[in-house]
Amino acid sequence: MKPFIISILCYFFSILTVARAQDTFSMVAIDTTTGEVGSAGASCVDLTGISGLSDHFLGELFPGKGAINTQAYYVPANQINARNRMNAGDTPSQIIDWLIENDISNQPQLRQYGIVAMVTGSPQSAGYTGAGTDDYKNHITGPHYAIQGNILLGQEILDSMEARFLAAEGSLACRLMAALQGANVVGADTRCASNGTSSLFAFVKVAQPDDDFGNPSFIRSVRTKANAGIEPIDSLQIIFDNTVDCGTTGLGDGTEPIPGLTLSPNPTGNALHLWTSSAESYQMELRDLTGRLLHTGILLRQADLDMTPLPAGTYLLRLWNEKASAIHRVVRE
Repeated sequence: MKPFIISILCYFFSILTVARAQDTFSMVAIDTTTGEVGSAGASCVDLTGISGLSDHFLGELFPGKGAINTQAYYVPANQINARNRMNAGDTPSQIIDWLIENDISNQPQLRQYGIVAMVTGSPQSAGYTGAGTDDYKNHITGPHYAIQGNILLGQEILDSMEARFLAAEGSLACRLMAALQGANVVGADTRCASNGTSSLFAFVKVAQPDDDFGNPSFIRSVRTKANAGIEPIDSLQIIFDNTVDCGTTGLGDGTEPIPGLTLSPNPTGNALHLWTSSAESYQMELRDLTGRLLHTGILLRQADLDMTPLPAGTYLLRLWNEKASAIHRVVRE
């Protein structure tokens, strides 16, 4: 009996370790054309010594309906409660409100959620980042997606994931994989900086409308060991490419920052002024949060972007060449 008790205690200790160490960047999304729902994420949690947890445990897909990612001091009971609320027909914002009011240990300030769902034929999204979640933390939402992270290098990780997702071509799986590549930076999850990687495990999964709950038709994942120095997003990309053809995304941009880049004013009114100290030229594109391309151009030292035709809202501006790139959220007032 004693060995059995010890094994049970070890299992629950391993789960508790995950709960305390949960530091993650992730995304949930809906494809309103195909009805697919998907989840992708990565984290600097070493799962190699933990049995009973899949590489994609933080995401749950509800075929034909929506998706929920549960992270930051992850507790399985909160995930189960979120599942029950989705199955009860709550909207994403209603689910989050319920979870805050009914946190299993009365500590909602430690949690982070991203939720998408089809509601009366239209997509809705919601995110929640508790004030007690470890910095840097934030979430961003679009009409059909939610991106969230904690213990991040900075806001640029979330912005890069969003821009890559919106600019990518192909299936929902292709676009979620592109989003993960947007976070493929050493120390994206800062606890993995010493490992020389963004994270320790990564996954993408997508459910078709007729899939069964808990058995999505597409799952690709990788887990690596701490101190191995293996980038899981790169490893996942190799596995992904062996089975999925996404075509080209046109995102072969450099990884260095653009020297002296400034955008002013931001928030802006009718015009946005761009300036860089670099003598090189950069491709420029502006998209809305559905991924629709609104403007293309060239930045050579300086440029003025006419915002007059656009309604008030948030937009994504991407600049790049073969050496450097930058992504900024632009607010039109």
